[in-house]
Amino acid sequence: MASAPSDPGPIGGRVDSSGRLVAADPELERLQTEAGSSIGASIALPQLAAVVRVAQRLGIPISRRVLAAGREQDVDMWVRAVPGNGEVAITIERWAPRSASPPRLAATNSAQDEKLLPEPLTWSVDEQLRLITMSGALAELASCEEREIAGQPLTRLFRLQEGEDGEMPLLDALAARRDFSGQRVRLRDGGQELDLSGTVILGSDGAFAGFEGAAVAIDGGPAAARPSLDGAIRTALRSPLDRIVESATEMSQSADSQSSEEYSAYAADIATAARHLLSVIRSLGEHADPTGTAEVDLVELTTEVVGLIESAAKERGILIGVQPLQRLAARGESRSIVQILVNLVGNAVRFAPANSAVTVSFERTEQAAMIHVADEGGGIDPAEQERIFEPFEKGSSSEGSGLGLAIARRLARAMGGEIQLQSAVGEGSRFTLVLPAA
Repeated sequence: MASAPSDPGPIGGRVDSSGRLVAADPELERLQTEAGSSIGASIALPQLAAVVRVAQRLGIPISRRVLAAGREQDVDMWVRAVPGNGEVAITIERWAPRSASPPRLAATNSAQDEKLLPEPLTWSVDEQLRLITMSGALAELASCEEREIAGQPLTRLFRLQEGEDGEMPLLDALAARRDFSGQRVRLRDGGQELDLSGTVILGSDGAFAGFEGAAVAIDGGPAAARPSLDGAIRTALRSPLDRIVESATEMSQSADSQSSEEYSAYAADIATAARHLLSVIRSLGEHADPTGTAEVDLVELTTEVVGLIESAAKERGILIGVQPLQRLAARGESRSIVQILVNLVGNAVRFAPANSAVTVSFERTEQAAMIHVADEGGGIDPAEQERIFEPFEKGSSSEGSGLGLAIARRLARAMGGEIQLQSAVGEGSRFTLVLPAA
């Protein structure tokens, strides 16, 4: 696991111009693997990838503290990224294992903590006030993408405001290399006013290396009013989905043989679905019923999902057959249901044999409304059927999507429903979304 050795000394790696980790010492390679990737693929550690992107974009060495998540432990590291000859050389000068952070959504299962905190508005900059990282909530508030802000000046997104004494705490702190608070800023896109505070970041040599800090919305603006569950879900899901989109897009553009063309089509399908899921996540809570569920039409939502996936199915000669039905009412949250169905139908299309069929059908009982998604694939061994619902797991039969199924089941249970699976090796699979009937 990523915790050993505890102090290995300098750890090296190389990233090519496309953001792929092409070489790495064993410790970094292990962390990349635990994050669901491998050598030769895009960096699967978002904060490390952000440092590399800044170094690539600016063409100068960048040093930054990074907290990376391993399978059993997090690793606090100091990373130096040096661009040159079309690549970026990574040197990790400090490697300190620490206890893993608790699951982002753990509080949803805790009777002692029924209210989740909103997603924090956090940011970090280098010594020249160029942005390194920004939380999803703050990026959304500023109408930008997290992965697009790296290297941009802080002042491109925020207009600094003078205090009553005519001073600007951030600039005073920059000159004095000290912590600050009370810096009022206004978003250049939207006009929301925020209060920034920050603490000094020191490099491995003890020199000033920038600030990391937080933002608070002034006068109860949109950032303060965002529903807490919305924030927790997006915190947990946006980073891995951003990574999926980036990695899958890269794979889809790198086909140079027949086998890699097939893999490229698979990757393009992942990227398309993941982009849609990101839009779903951004919308969570915006139009939802205050109780979290409302009456929805499962037939209408299924039609929307099939429209998203149909082109990918046609490329593989797969027919998506939907049971004709006027309406099936259920209790749920429409965006979450769409996200679940994109995963279930998308998986069925990806793993079904070419020129076969995927069938979507409906069922209603007195208490439940159900959507069945059946394929003609290789099926899933009974011993693996529960494991594939765990994050980053999938069966040896290549059926299932690991992260997507874990998300789908969590969302279904949050709506009082469930994801069920019926499958046998060689006989295909049928996933069922069960929701309370309306």
